[in-house]
Amino acid sequence: MTSPFLNRRDVLRNSALGFGGLALADLLNAENGPLSRKSKIPAKAKRVIFLCQSGGPSQIDLFDPKPLLQKKHGEQLPDEIRGNQRLSSMSGNQSSIPLAGSPFEFSQHGDSGQSFSEILPYTAKIADDICVVKNMYTEAINHGPAVTYLQTGSQISGRPSIGAWLQYGLGTSNNDLPSFVVLNTKGKGGQPLLSRFWGSGFLPTEYQGVRFRSGKDPVLYLSNPDGVSEKSRRLLLDRLAELHSHQHALSPDVAIQDRIKQYEMAFNMQSSVPEVADLSEETDETYELYGKDSRNPGTFAANCLMARRLAERGVKFIQLYHQGWDQHGGLKGGISRQCKETDQASAALVSDLKRRGMLDDTLVIWGGEFGRTNYSQGKLTPGGFGRDHHPRCFSIWMAGGGIKAGMSFGQTDDYGYNLVDQNGMTISPDKHAYDENAVHVHDLQATILHLLGIDHTALTYKFQGRHFRLTDVHGKVVKPILA
Repeated sequence: MTSPFLNRRDVLRNSALGFGGLALADLLNAENGPLSRKSKIPAKAKRVIFLCQSGGPSQIDLFDPKPLLQKKHGEQLPDEIRGNQRLSSMSGNQSSIPLAGSPFEFSQHGDSGQSFSEILPYTAKIADDICVVKNMYTEAINHGPAVTYLQTGSQISGRPSIGAWLQYGLGTSNNDLPSFVVLNTKGKGGQPLLSRFWGSGFLPTEYQGVRFRSGKDPVLYLSNPDGVSEKSRRLLLDRLAELHSHQHALSPDVAIQDRIKQYEMAFNMQSSVPEVADLSEETDETYELYGKDSRNPGTFAANCLMARRLAERGVKFIQLYHQGWDQHGGLKGGISRQCKETDQASAALVSDLKRRGMLDDTLVIWGGEFGRTNYSQGKLTPGGFGRDHHPRCFSIWMAGGGIKAGMSFGQTDDYGYNLVDQNGMTISPDKHAYDENAVHVHDLQATILHLLGIDHTALTYKFQGRHFRLTDVHGKVVKPILA
């Protein structure tokens, strides 16, 4: 005899519009994230391109000139400047901590008069289009935790990356391409780039970043095997979807819905990915803008050009990784090579977006996980010295997407070691979180979300009994840099 009472599973299974069916229907619609239609914050950006410079670029040699370091070159770092900040194990045991002035000349550029190093000639040309944030800081002092922090809001792995959070919160506007794409410069050494940097963590797997590679198959395992036609693939997916639908009717599970959607996305990408990855239609003038490396797939320049093409096609979060900024030694030659590989293309991307009318609603970010010390790691030699990791202050730049153009925000002290307020007074590290002149990693993340129309405190996901968010339990929007 059938029981007259229905349990929770029976209700979900038998309801004509069960929660599972509603969720599946919602997943198949564009702009379907939980915050896509609820936010009261006007979105100024529709997409983000994050040019992540892995290794920690030296702010002292690129964006933040310190004449005092030139004068005191070779002298010891004063104890009152260092305070009680911990140093990394690579320089913490040095008996001598000599200050090291930059080997590069700085000059002012544009109507804004922003200062740039001589090894950034192309970035200098877009001085009036970008905002240089000089008061970034983080707590992480080693690469793995620092990059994980920057990308996921936590130094401990396992959290969703920012691209995954955005796709979860806003949904997608293109059913033929992923909303979150990752591009890594080919052939670069340095600190390893781990898939957790673009992973979905505890969010459903559909939100993880999709890595595009250079070569014949930009996305692995996307092409049909020999002997399998497009028609056969379509029939296979249709039958598979029927089986999954049957499984879902018996046991409602969001993972089944995720699987169906991922199969369909993969099928659509078989035609959309080759099209977007084909750079042959670009003009010679465009290649000249990005530099000669842009004709070589997998280079940073080619990836910047690819990023623009992905942005044109509705991809919301595009992340470029470029390794090699970890100059513990041989700084002058090493950072010069890094700039030669990235400077022209980074500036070209901003200029290209601007001339196509896309910069106003595209947020471009350039920067690494932390900065470099004002002192030499190891022996101070004329051409071979290096700089250690420095989390207490570093610089990034941002452009477009609701950011004030042609300005620098924030200051560091004359030694380039600590953050200072508008009066030049050192901000104590225990006051950083409360001072508008200090920009934490979580503050940057909160600002990115704000520009996309998201309240960072509202974008949450319940996992293991707790509501998690990208900015953890703090973070503030950096209002002075908003247009």
